[in-house]
Amino acid sequence: MNYLSVENLGKRYGERVLFSEVSFGLEQGQKMALVAKNGEGKTTLLELLNGDIKPDEGDVTWRNGISIAYLRQDQKFDESLTLKQLLYQNSNEMTAAIQAYQDALKNTDDQDAMQSALNRMDATKAWDFEAKVEKLLSIFEMNQIDFDQNVGTLSGGQNKRIALVKLIIDEPDVLILDEPTNHLDIPMIEWLEDYLSQENMTLFMVTHDRYFLNNTCNQILELDAGSAFKYSGTYEYYLEKKAEREDAKLSEVEKAKNLYRKEVEWMRRMPKARGTKAKSRIDQFYDTEKKAKQKTKKEEVQLSVKSERLGGKILELHHLRKSYGDLKIVDDFSYTFKKNEKIGIAGKNGVGKTTFLNLLLGKEQSDGGKVVHGETVKFGYYTQKGIQLKDDKRIIEVVKEIAEVIPLEKGRKLTASQMLERFLFPPKQQYNYVSKLSGGERKRLYLLTVLMSNPNFLILDEPTNDLDIKTISILEQFLLDFQGCLLIVSHDRAFMDHLADHIFHFEGEGKIKDFPGTYSQLIEKNKKDQLQQTKAPKVEVKNLPERKEEKPKKLGYSERREFNKLEKEIEKLEAEKETLTAQLSSSELSSEELMEKSNELGKLIEVIDDKTSRWMELAELA
Repeated sequence: MNYLSVENLGKRYGERVLFSEVSFGLEQGQKMALVAKNGEGKTTLLELLNGDIKPDEGDVTWRNGISIAYLRQDQKFDESLTLKQLLYQNSNEMTAAIQAYQDALKNTDDQDAMQSALNRMDATKAWDFEAKVEKLLSIFEMNQIDFDQNVGTLSGGQNKRIALVKLIIDEPDVLILDEPTNHLDIPMIEWLEDYLSQENMTLFMVTHDRYFLNNTCNQILELDAGSAFKYSGTYEYYLEKKAEREDAKLSEVEKAKNLYRKEVEWMRRMPKARGTKAKSRIDQFYDTEKKAKQKTKKEEVQLSVKSERLGGKILELHHLRKSYGDLKIVDDFSYTFKKNEKIGIAGKNGVGKTTFLNLLLGKEQSDGGKVVHGETVKFGYYTQKGIQLKDDKRIIEVVKEIAEVIPLEKGRKLTASQMLERFLFPPKQQYNYVSKLSGGERKRLYLLTVLMSNPNFLILDEPTNDLDIKTISILEQFLLDFQGCLLIVSHDRAFMDHLADHIFHFEGEGKIKDFPGTYSQLIEKNKKDQLQQTKAPKVEVKNLPERKEEKPKKLGYSERREFNKLEKEIEKLEAEKETLTAQLSSSELSSEELMEKSNELGKLIEVIDDKTSRWMELAELA
């Protein structure tokens, strides 16, 4: 059954076209993930589907009678409502029965009202509903909050979790979710995976969490350069088909360029008298010109900064202690950090992970013990809250306030503008105001400001929130190559699995254990321990995607493709080199031609050397 039909959808802001001619459908039971770079219009498309904004062109058509629920990244509610009013505000027989029952409890002397309320609860099966609410609040760790508490007093994370609870309670036909895993810990994420994986569930979602995407979605819609592309299957399948599509486009553009060069000559020679055939050829020429001038260069964030050299002493923790009243955050924890080690930090929300980071940095005082910094240590701290960017400032001004010139490896330097370009802020956009940036673009700009300080000890607190998947993958590679220490707090399982050598596990009551394995392995161990403690012999536990034992790094799909391509390119270039060498050996060339061919040969040899070096790097992994 078709739930949604989108036809030739287009949206622009001023001169900037976000996307155009976007068409797709959503069937009952389909689970579609929306993938795109930050700033390409993901949230805008969700708002168009929800009817919050109007398209500039095209139509969004929902099937009659379909109920839709939209979970926003930054969920807002009427702050005057109590938690109870919010959860029970839908006007139906069940919620009305619950409200009548709660009112009757306040006046137990009115036996008739109480009996009537009990009868309504039985008739509408509202007892089950109330139990469901209590269970959901417990799952999302909101059961300790007073029902009469105003929604306006909740934190951003609590707001997000309450929004999820309400969305699940309301049981809509279609869920539209914008980054649903933000502010959730692993047990919450896994429960949500199970819930969304139900066959009858229909879903349209934006998420940066690759494990979550793979475990829930069976369709992927990509927004790329203003156009939409649909893929059926997992995220890995999407990456493979996307690479094939880009290769096909590259081939098409190259053919168009070759034809364009020929047609340009014809246009120059063309007689003034233009017949029907000539006019047709002219029309074809402009079509070819359009194809030939398409952009084929992949826009990717380029992370490259200079790191200050670390000395022998880096960071030492000696019997560290910290409490807030009866709540123990750290209780007698000691550790000596080693060069280039990468450590993940895991634990439930509210257990004190961020406080621990602030203790290391001296932003909070410990109750006991010592934190000793090495003289050469230079911290870079990426916080959950980020920095407050003034909306009336231009992007280039934000960066220039930190540094006009940024040093790179091997003595190279970049201007503030060049650094912004590397982070996908083109010169034209750099003079836009911060107010025009999307949430993900703000996070990308914040990441840039952290890396600009050239740290040798990076501390990252939930760095993947609001970043697009492509940027996260590039950030991963940068951190793998980072010649310094790394400390990460993240609920992104894929990100942690790829980076962390071992895990500081916050178990509660101030206990921190150093787990010598991956994040997924820690999760599995915790599940087994919990099962043993509860002595529950038959409990179904949904496993995370299997992680193979660590092996020497091998070529990935893109690297394998690059390796094979390089072999062919080098072979072709060598042939060109032989031809040029033969021409230079001939006595038929003029002095000008000799000079030209000699310069050409020099450039060709440089290209061959560069490609051969890269081929040798990849060959070691093949």
